[in-house]
Amino acid sequence: MSIADLLSAESVTANLRVSSKKQALVELSKRAAAVTGQPEKTVFTVMNEREQAGSTGVGAGIAIPHGKLAGLTTPLGVFARLERPIDFDAIDGQPIDLIFMLLLPEGDGPDHLKVLARVSRLLRNRALCDKLRATDRADALYMMLTEVAASHAA
Repeated sequence: MSIADLLSAESVTANLRVSSKKQALVELSKRAAAVTGQPEKTVFTVMNEREQAGSTGVGAGIAIPHGKLAGLTTPLGVFARLERPIDFDAIDGQPIDLIFMLLLPEGDGPDHLKVLARVSRLLRNRALCDKLRATDRADALYMMLTEVAASHAA
């Protein structure tokens, strides 16, 4: 599964203005609800419960909140570049400004780990992250995320 299979242009946001981890999860849950057709509260509950189990702030200014949702048939993603970095209880203690929320089908078994690993590999690309941080256009963010991923798949 490619990043282009996970994201749509509508699921990418630039300059998301939030001031806390909870507010970020609420705002991304709203966007995820629009993309998935799932209730916003359901998405938020799943993401918040996952965060209670341990932060998905992976370091280097990046968070990859993820969770399984009943009713989904395929993994979907929502990406946001924050207007300002926020505390996300990241593993390195640094604030985050790039969030890739990953929504997975409930019965996906271990396949969800492959999708999570793909997103993680993509966001470990420092040059890409620098470019993502340098733009304030959602269409440019979408293009960067999907083109870099496609070029690395070839």
